[in-house]
Amino acid sequence: MRRDPELIRQIMLKLEALEKPATVILSVGCHDDLASEGYTYDQVHYHVDHILQHRWIDTAGDNSICLDGTITFRGLTPSGHNFVDSVRDDAIWALTKKGASDAGGFHPGKYWRRWVKGFSRNRLRS
Repeated sequence: MRRDPELIRQIMLKLEALEKPATVILSVGCHDDLASEGYTYDQVHYHVDHILQHRWIDTAGDNSICLDGTITFRGLTPSGHNFVDSVRDDAIWALTKKGASDAGGFHPGKYWRRWVKGFSRNRLRS
């Protein structure tokens, strides 16, 4: 399966938007809570696993997807917040995806921060 940066972005934005008290740990379903139109359950599951590998979410120590397709979710980690902050704006996200494509692929944590910062600065100047 190929990694889809758009699906990663959608999942992370959905996780950030979950309404919960800071002291509550949720069980979040890959199929129910994180489903995205146009994507299969397997695709969502695969990309949630990548998010877990990047440690962008705090899972209260349970860094795997349960057999029932759920994850333990306490909140976003600082790295997760950084990622979401950098991809929230649709115009900057479009430029970031183009930059990633031109560079040969999406490399979370490697190049996206530089592209986003550059695109953000350019957008602020115009």
